[in-house]
Amino acid sequence: MSGRRRATARRVPRSRRRGRRWLRRVTLLVLALSLVVLGLRSYVVVSFAVPSRSMADTLQVGDHIVVDRLSVRWNPVRRGEVVVFDGTAAFETPGDVVKRVIGIGGDRITCCDDRGRLTVNGQVLDERSYLVPGDRPSQLQFDVEVPAGRLWVMGDHRSDSRDSRAYLGAPGGGSVPVSDVVGRVVGIAWPQDRVGRLP
Repeated sequence: MSGRRRATARRVPRSRRRGRRWLRRVTLLVLALSLVVLGLRSYVVVSFAVPSRSMADTLQVGDHIVVDRLSVRWNPVRRGEVVVFDGTAAFETPGDVVKRVIGIGGDRITCCDDRGRLTVNGQVLDERSYLVPGDRPSQLQFDVEVPAGRLWVMGDHRSDSRDSRAYLGAPGGGSVPVSDVVGRVVGIAWPQDRVGRLP
C-alpha cells in the first residue's frame, strides 16, 4: 500500500498538466508567428517612405509604400511598373530610389515625336494616366537603346525628377541594372487617406 501511495503522490495534477500543455502550445505558436513575420519582412517592405515629389501625383512625399520583394525573383519587371531600386551604381545615389519603368533591355526609347510624346520601339507611349498634369514627357531630347539586363526609369513628375535622363553620359547610359531592383511597388500603406493599391 505504501508504494502505491508514493506513486500516487508523485503524479502531477491533471490541471497542472493541462496548463503546461497550453503554455507549450502558446510558445510554439508565438515562435511560428515570429518566423512568419521575419520571413515576410525579408520579402515585403512596408516602411519605405517616399522622399521627393519625383513620382507625384502617383506617390506623394511621405507616402509609405508596400514593396513586393518576392515576385521580382521569378516574374520579370515590366514596362509601366513602379519599382524601388538601389541607386548607388546607376545614379550615384546611395540608398533606395523609386521610379517608373519606361523601357526594358533591348527597347529603343526616343524623345520625342512631333507631338512631344515618348516612343518605345517606334510606338507612342500613352502616359496620360500617370504623368503629372502640366508636365511634358521630357524637356530633354534623347534616343537610347536600353542594354540587356537593364531598365530605363523615369519619374511621373518629369520636370522635378532626376532619373535615367540625368545620367546619359554615365556607364550604362542612365539605365539601371535589373539586379539592383529591390522590388515592385504594389500600394500605399500610409497615410490613411491614401491607403490602397497603385493603379
